[in-house]
Amino acid sequence: MALVSVNATETGWTDRPHLLAVLKNLPRDAPVVIMIHGYRFSPWVADEDPHRHILSAKPCKSCWKAVSWPRHLRLDQDDGALGIGFGWHARGPLPRVARSAFRIGKTLAGLIHEINHLRDDLRVHILAHSLGARVALAALADVPPGALRRIILLSGAEYGANAWAAMTKAGGNHPDIINVTSGENALFDALFRLGVPPPMRGDRPISAGFGDLAGWTDLRIDCRATRGLLRDAGYPTRPPRTRICHWSTYLRPGLFRLYRDLCDPLGSDPLPRLAAHMSNRLEQPSRTGATGGRTALLSPL
Repeated sequence: MALVSVNATETGWTDRPHLLAVLKNLPRDAPVVIMIHGYRFSPWVADEDPHRHILSAKPCKSCWKAVSWPRHLRLDQDDGALGIGFGWHARGPLPRVARSAFRIGKTLAGLIHEINHLRDDLRVHILAHSLGARVALAALADVPPGALRRIILLSGAEYGANAWAAMTKAGGNHPDIINVTSGENALFDALFRLGVPPPMRGDRPISAGFGDLAGWTDLRIDCRATRGLLRDAGYPTRPPRTRICHWSTYLRPGLFRLYRDLCDPLGSDPLPRLAAHMSNRLEQPSRTGATGGRTALLSPL
């Protein structure tokens, strides 16, 4: 199985010998996907261990949100790709965990640096949910140029100013960033703003988007035009069925096929077409909810 689990602290990461041995044996130019969970998980708390949940090829069946990222990305198959489940302690008061995420990002940068030093031919990507987005973006300033190809953010919990600063520090060699959002996450954006101070007055979470930031693509899946574009590109997904859901960006059927192709396109890369059409095809979601028709108030989907 091409899946390695590591656990990060603010001073380092575990299972280094095993990971480096696996990296040495990968085929040339193989894709490597680092998967980062968000708030409330911790590999040091048995019932909240991400390696038994979304980062597992065979997650526990007791939680409706436990959808296997490795399996849906086909990283559980021996086809040359590698998945790295990146665990960190994301439990406790939200302000404290949010501050820790910056420091965990430094550890992530060190991991990517080692991968690049050992195998600079590998195509390294990140898939991160919620507060994992802060971890991913915090790593950018210390990642070697060209070492990271793409970052896919799912309902990311981070502020626009921090994301902008991370992209700027990375310079012209920053990775492509695909920011997947939905109006279903609005409540969680509000809770993030209440619990985590913005870096500057008036700043908004990255769900607000960046229309003019090179290398950044906003993909709002509760937008009818976005879903039409995805359908035309071969990635159909249904409209939202709930008004409030923090997990729809990975639970919605059809999305993992898109994420898989963004990380390892077997044919034509879908990103250039998506990025080229986003700016002139997106609609503004309704203030009363972008779901249309009668919907449930809360998840599950």
